[in-house]
Amino acid sequence: MNQPKFVIVVGTSAGGLKALSEFVGQLETGMDAAVFVVMHLSKTSISDFLMLQVQKFTQLPCEVAIDGASIEAGHVYIGPPNAHLLVKKGCIILGRGPEENRWRPSIDVLFRSAAAAYSTRAIGVILTGLLDDGTTGMLAIKRSGGTCIVQDPNEAEFPDMPFSVLNNMEVDYSISLADMGEVIASITQTTPEEKPAPDDVIIESQIAERVVVDYDNVRQLGEKSIYACPDCGGGLWKINKSDDGISRVDRYRCHIGHSYSEKDLVIKQGEIFESTLWTALRIMEERKTLLKKMKNDNTKRGFSTFAKSYKEKADIIQVHIDKMKEVLFASQKSV
Repeated sequence: MNQPKFVIVVGTSAGGLKALSEFVGQLETGMDAAVFVVMHLSKTSISDFLMLQVQKFTQLPCEVAIDGASIEAGHVYIGPPNAHLLVKKGCIILGRGPEENRWRPSIDVLFRSAAAAYSTRAIGVILTGLLDDGTTGMLAIKRSGGTCIVQDPNEAEFPDMPFSVLNNMEVDYSISLADMGEVIASITQTTPEEKPAPDDVIIESQIAERVVVDYDNVRQLGEKSIYACPDCGGGLWKINKSDDGISRVDRYRCHIGHSYSEKDLVIKQGEIFESTLWTALRIMEERKTLLKKMKNDNTKRGFSTFAKSYKEKADIIQVHIDKMKEVLFASQKSV
């Protein structure tokens, strides 16, 4: 089995298929590296389709990642939907832990695992995409001595992800897609000295790999915040400290493993808020309907006092329903 000296981890989302196709088309056969790709996919997406599309543009063998499979140099591994893709030294792991940045697979999870396992021999590549998944993962690679490459945002179809990385750290290369193959070929011909990744990078990678539910692990990563996890209701820890002089992005993680950047936390809170309001609205509508039925039943029986009481309660509920609708419409406009 030909174990690679380097691992190249690639993250993309919107506009990613076209960018991936151009990227893999530049990779040289015989390079001493394996390539791992996470593209944001819906839970019902067919990863075989993505693999077959990418395979059209490269002579490197492409395959959907399989849990426990050995890593081979010169292969391209595609992350399947609804599972985190992680790498260990010489081995692929598919994790079923909580979503990070509202995604599974998460780019951050892949990049962090590569940093923990390969440190200076990890090469991170961020291509076109929305929001900021991949930023903290790229930072983990930077802090572990690896190489960070970002597609030039000026040419990216959706520049959010490249911009997010560039706004939060210094990368080694911010270049056109057309130049990435040459740069990567040059990097993979070097032999960097291996060194261990920072402890917090390793801890977070272990959490994603083993789905470690442990308060002590999270306490080592940051400080308790005032916010609750919108997915599970547990407390969120703010993670932004650094002991190595490299700035870190403010983000939040619960002890279960849900993790959010600040942008993603705001989006998720908005989703939960809207869902809660719709649930409350449904309950109030049902309560109003039941009160009206009770009012009509008592009217038929000649119990006018009871009928009046139920009508008044139904009218009050209607006022609350109208206000709730106003709040819902206002919240949707503010998104």
